[in-house]
Amino acid sequence: MSRYRGPRVRIIRRLGALPGPTTKTPQLKSSSINQSTSNKKISQYRIRLEEKQKLRFHYGITERQLLNYVRIARKAKGSTGEVLLQLPEMRLDNIIFRLGMAPTIPGARQLVNHRHILVNNRLVDIPSYRCKPQDFITIKDRPKSQTIISKNIDFYQKYKIPNHLTYNSLNKKGLVNQILDRESIDLKINELLVVEYYSRQA
Repeated sequence: MSRYRGPRVRIIRRLGALPGPTTKTPQLKSSSINQSTSNKKISQYRIRLEEKQKLRFHYGITERQLLNYVRIARKAKGSTGEVLLQLPEMRLDNIIFRLGMAPTIPGARQLVNHRHILVNNRLVDIPSYRCKPQDFITIKDRPKSQTIISKNIDFYQKYKIPNHLTYNSLNKKGLVNQILDRESIDLKINELLVVEYYSRQA
């Protein structure tokens, strides 16, 4: 299954607020939503499916990528759910978004694809590149790259940068301090339901 390229606002209307896909905030018709949910009994499968879809659409990953993250999380030490959230959070495109260098995760992915981003002074054009603690993210030293990201930072770095990241505005340099904990993940999602969804699919 390929990456979703349709209207992002439609996804937010269906699944609720997701900060990653778009900066737009759709108007929700609360009365119609309450009527539809009260008249229909929501199945456990649908609840798990919607949590899985939230995770997938927020980070803009494919079904195959998410399934791969679930497999890695199951084999890793610690809480499977927490590791499952940490894996997409440490992707390069998400780190750029969280640093305020791009307005959305798709915007961050475009910056990486267009070869504007360096990791540890090496060009990286793979959005799914998994960042590690002490990795530093900088902008390619060319006017176009510098201009694009400077504009983004002026507009979008109004949100608080999470504790596991640091941004030096003087050097235009982002640093990954550590792997983040669950409290730092700004996403209203029950990751255990996602793990359950895939355990029942197996």
